Amino acid sequence: MKFMRPITATRILLFIVTTAVLLASAPLVSAQVSPNEILDPDLKALEKQYFSQLKSLNQAIAKLHFPFPFYLSRYVGIEPAKQAETDSRGLEFVKFRDRTVLKITGNYNAAYSSTQFTRNERAARTFQDVLLPILQTVTQGIPPDVACDAIGFEVSYHTRAAEKSYDYEGKELLVIVVDRSDAFVLAQATNDTARQDVLNRSMIFLGGQEFGLSLLEKDPYVVSTLPRTKPSKSDSPSTVGSSTTLSRLNRAIPNAIPSVAAEASSDSSSSAAAKPDLSQARPIATQADVDRLQSQYQAQLDTLSKDGQAKFQFVDYDPPAFVVIGKQLALQMTLRNNLRFDIEKSSIYKRAAQTFDLFLAPKLKDILDKVPDDNAIAVYDFSVINPLTSGISTKERSEAIEFILPAALARQFVNNEITNQALIDKSQVLVNGVRIALNLQLVE
Repeated sequence: MKFMRPITATRILLFIVTTAVLLASAPLVSAQVSPNEILDPDLKALEKQYFSQLKSLNQAIAKLHFPFPFYLSRYVGIEPAKQAETDSRGLEFVKFRDRTVLKITGNYNAAYSSTQFTRNERAARTFQDVLLPILQTVTQGIPPDVACDAIGFEVSYHTRAAEKSYDYEGKELLVIVVDRSDAFVLAQATNDTARQDVLNRSMIFLGGQEFGLSLLEKDPYVVSTLPRTKPSKSDSPSTVGSSTTLSRLNRAIPNAIPSVAAEASSDSSSSAAAKPDLSQARPIATQADVDRLQSQYQAQLDTLSKDGQAKFQFVDYDPPAFVVIGKQLALQMTLRNNLRFDIEKSSIYKRAAQTFDLFLAPKLKDILDKVPDDNAIAVYDFSVINPLTSGISTKERSEAIEFILPAALARQFVNNEITNQALIDKSQVLVNGVRIALNLQLVE
């Protein structure tokens, strides 16, 4: 295979250090496609139908442990040092070869030696260590009759080889598309022989070429001997293509700006895990607590959703709901900002400050007057979708500013007992899933 660039001993050391840092600071938030941003009507309907399941899957995948760090991502082939800061929309419904596919995309930070592992062994190891655990998680989070034709993976990983006095490092892209029914069989298979049977009839590409992945042999199978269904349309096999152009974070958002964390690099907390460090005074919240409050206040939440869409710019695809954040019970609400920002003339900090001061804060009192007043609610989680414009592009982009506010302090703020900065100082502010420090007055 063709390796992409020389690396020196310094780069090797940097890669090792970066990998260690990533292992210690893997992100705990996840991205999700926004139904109202999807142009294809069929994909939009699917995203809306399965939105809650996909949010849960994003969170579940982010908690999985792998031999090396794995990041869900909107793009493959991203350098390890930049993966934590880039667009993390890695789970979506897409069109691929006239089929509807639930696609999982990500970057795996393993760096396989090409002298120790064949191409087949590298792909097989990635399948066993990464794709299979994710598939098992996905099939537990969606119904067997999920309304798509297949489940697909698009994962990039690293390869390394030595030549003379230089090391060379490159990337390989593994794409696997498994029929929906086969995906559940594959997830439940208990041995490699049974798994191999499913893979033999699935679509598999390595480096853009059809590939006969073998879990049982050192070398791959000859593709022409495998019982694969021939695709009806000759799309590019190098990637599971997507007609979805925009997305949302349940903790990210449509076409999120990938340079968010780069702008925030001066803040030492930007590389920390983004899940909020909330008060430990309350008992740890459980799913049973979520279910109890959701059932108890469902009628009130339905009214809040309806009023919110009419008065407060609540989105229609993600109604208010109880969730667990940082072991605390939270009420989560998603709004779409009616302000638009020019990304060429503003920073993430200024947009975050104006989003709070000019959009969310003026609505906060009226919203809190309508939410359930229950002492069990520890925090309010407001995700605000910001439409972005650019003088150099007509394509709409968006970002998510998430404000995780302690419930007691939020009510003090709306009662004019504390300032906006005092509230923000005790809250968590995330931009596309990356936590930032925010001084409201300084950035205005």
